[in-house]
Parts: sequence; structure tokens; C-alpha cells
Amino acid sequence: MTIKRLCGRAGVVAAVATTALLGSGAAMAQQVVHIGYSGPLSGGAAKYGQEVLEGMQMAAADVNQAGIEVAGKKIKLEIVPLDDKYNPAETAINARRLAHEQQAAVVLVPHSGGGFAVQTSNEQQKLLLLSYTSVPQITERGNKLTVRIPPSFTSYLNSFVKYEMATYGKKVALAATDTDYGKIWVAAFKPAWEAAGGTIVADNAMSYNRATDFYSGVSRVLAAKPDVMFIGGPSEPTGLIAQQARELGFKGGFIVMDQAKLDEVAKVTGGYAPLNGAIGVLPLANDNTPNAKMFVERFRKSHDGRDPSQEVSLNYTAVYATAIAMKLAGSVSDATAIRNQFDKAVKALPPQANPQSVTGVDDHGGFVIGNPLAAVVQGGRLKSADLNSLAAAK
Repeated sequence: MTIKRLCGRAGVVAAVATTALLGSGAAMAQQVVHIGYSGPLSGGAAKYGQEVLEGMQMAAADVNQAGIEVAGKKIKLEIVPLDDKYNPAETAINARRLAHEQQAAVVLVPHSGGGFAVQTSNEQQKLLLLSYTSVPQITERGNKLTVRIPPSFTSYLNSFVKYEMATYGKKVALAATDTDYGKIWVAAFKPAWEAAGGTIVADNAMSYNRATDFYSGVSRVLAAKPDVMFIGGPSEPTGLIAQQARELGFKGGFIVMDQAKLDEVAKVTGGYAPLNGAIGVLPLANDNTPNAKMFVERFRKSHDGRDPSQEVSLNYTAVYATAIAMKLAGSVSDATAIRNQFDKAVKALPPQANPQSVTGVDDHGGFVIGNPLAAVVQGGRLKSADLNSLAAAK
């Protein structure tokens, strides 16, 4: 079988190029190659973790269907998932298990705390960390065996601040997740908001992964009478917080951190109307670029009409690129060689495997996406917004 079966409308040129990279598909005994996953598969972030895993497994299935040879041997990718309950200590244990018991040279972790925990030993273990977090520090620490998958959240920060301050006012209440990711986001957000002339009237981090009722925490921040609420973590608890804020009478805007996706949040709030005034990351299903539309259409056909999230799409791309990097490196076990080929691998991705048009890997190890789009909710409807235009608004 060749990669051509996967291409659809992507074109013959992409099919031929990718077939050459992934292998001829000649009949031979397959070597099973494990890619590890440690993320939340239970608790409040379980849906988030499952969507990451879903994208990884979809990519492995597509690569296996296409056929891949590394150093003249046909291989079969298998994703080995372990639940870490969003606990960094568990993540570190899982990473060691995946490396030692499953001989995984690559492990994907979808939270910054877990990524930092893995980084304490992954270079010594010769384990490549694929980090699904927008926290820039994960790649700025100089760890040579790390690739950051989503764009840094700093690419959204100033645009989000300017839009909400101009639309709703200068008083913000912080009600973000209490994870490492949330703490780093808040540490960057505070000076940005204040530098723009705003005031922080309340700061109450909440346990998005454990709690199911946020009324007391939301009441506490609303007592400060904010114009804007800064919220975010996994989408489902983020939706609960937004819903409960409206039920308690909040009329202002929401800045939604990038882990939460507005389309998923809206499923909890009962539609977009309760999210009027919110700004966040554009859902993939609302992205009209050709690669995104192709991926969404294919995903809907195989998943009962369901829309893929950014977690599905970007982690699909990361695993697909890993397969190509292994091919280019001539090894499924040399983490350093695989990491060194990642930029070339991303550049070699066929359109159907690159829904968010990743163009390469930067010098720090982060995926490069040309112009990440934001989304705003106005009049009960989601609208795409260019970050540069939002940042320039007065």
C-alpha cells in the first residue's frame, strides 16, 4: 500500500514525495516501534488527554496503512498510553517505564508540569520528549531532546489583552487553572495587563482537574466586580466556570487560555451565547485554510460527523512527523538522530497530515505556525480574528 491512498485531493506530487520518505511498502516482517504517551486519561482533564491520544493513534494508523521502512526494515507504529492523572510525578515514572519496558525512544506529554518532570532525565535516558504545551519555557531551557508542538501562548497574549480591555474595561479577575501551565500563563499575563493600563482586582486559581463545582471560587472573584475574567485549563471545567459566572450575574468578557477550545467550552455552556465577549484560539473546524478543511472533512467521515480539536490535529501531525524523522534518521531508537531530523520531517509533511500548516521547527525546538488565528464570540456567534489586527486595535 502507498501513501497515495491517504492523499485524497492533496495531489500526486505530495503522494509520490511522501511515499519515497515512508517506504515502498514491500512485503517483509514488521518491527513494532512504540511511541509513548503519558497524559490525563482520568479526572477533570480526561477528555483533553483522550483527544491528544486520539490524534496520535489516528496518525499511527495512517502511517501504518501507508507503509514505512526505516533503514531497510518495515516498521509498524504503536502508541502506548499511560494515565498520569495530570500529576507530574506520575509523568516522570511513566516516561521511565515507557523507555525501559516498551523501548520507546519518543514520548509525548500534553502538559507542561509533566514535560518539565520528564526533562529532568530525558537527555540521560536518550528519550525524545514531544511536549504538547504552549508554555515557551519548555523549549527555552536548552533541553536538546525536546520538541514543543503548539505555538507559544505569548503569540496570543497582547492581542487578547488589547481586545478585552478595549471592549469591556480595565479590571480583570484571574480564575485560571492551578497547574504549572496556568501559573506560567498568569505570570506572563499579569505584567502584560498592567502594562496596558489595567488593574488586577482578584486572583483565585482553581483546581480544574479535580473540582466539579466552581461556585465558591467564581463567587470570590466576582465579588471584586471585574470587567473581564481570565479563565482556562481543560475545556470542560473551563465551560463550567464560564457557565457558573453567567449564572451568578457576570456580564463582562472572558479571556480564555489556549488549552481550552471555544467550541468545546460552548458544548458545556449550551452554545456560544453565554460566551459573548470571549476571546480564545480559533477552533480547527472554523479554520478555512485548505489543509485544515481537508483534515476536518476526513475526520468527520471517520468519526460520526464529530469535529476534530486542535489536540487531535497537532498531535496527529507530531506523530506523523516522528515517523518521517525516523525514516530520515535511519533509526527508530536513536532519539538524538530523530530529533535532528525533525525540522526536515515537518517540511516533508504531506498536506493531509499538516492541517495547521506547520512550516518547520525553530531554533529552540518549537513548531512554527505562520499566523495563529484567534476567535471572538459576538452576538452568540464565533468569528475568526487575525491576531495582528487585534493587537493594532485601539
